[in-house]
Amino acid sequence: MLRLLVGLGNPGPEYDATRHNAGFWWIDAVARKLGATLVAERSYHGLVARVNRPVGPLWLLEPQTYMNVSGKSVAALARFFKIAPGEILVAHDELDLPPGQLKLKLGGGHAGHNGLKDIVAQLGSADFWRLRLGIGHPGVKAEVVNYVLRKPPPAERDAIEQCIARSLDALDLLLTGEMDRATMRLHAKPPRPKPAAPAAAPAPPQP
Repeated sequence: MLRLLVGLGNPGPEYDATRHNAGFWWIDAVARKLGATLVAERSYHGLVARVNRPVGPLWLLEPQTYMNVSGKSVAALARFFKIAPGEILVAHDELDLPPGQLKLKLGGGHAGHNGLKDIVAQLGSADFWRLRLGIGHPGVKAEVVNYVLRKPPPAERDAIEQCIARSLDALDLLLTGEMDRATMRLHAKPPRPKPAAPAAAPAPPQP
């Protein structure tokens, strides 16, 4: 069962719409769905919401520490409320998936993602869940930093937003710990639009 949902990003209006803030977009969507309001909590170095559920409180967190020290915020909240790594899900931007795709996984490396890297270091464990939100790759490693800190074009932002909206269909499964079923739902490809029917041939002229 999950007790803490984290979205990664950078604070400040200049970063709001950049690719690196896809994790914030996801938490914002979850908060809207659950009717929660994120408020600043200095003790946890982030924006925090508490959602009361029959099985106990669920916490939503957007670290306001800047990406490369996200673990400071995550670890502060997790330690205070005695939340184990396996009860944490971190939503983050993923270069290795195209916009519009996402993947759920437990544990693994950080693949150079500074937010994940610091969370692993601060928790002392990599065994937390990750929701990888595809943002695409610039194609050249040297361009990655500039790429993630830029706004995606409207078509890509729309694909990411649609992907986030679809992911909310699996939220109840995630929260109750039904991870196999949640994975199947999250990884299902959206239905392809049906091809348009061919136009009818014009009737031959009457003699």
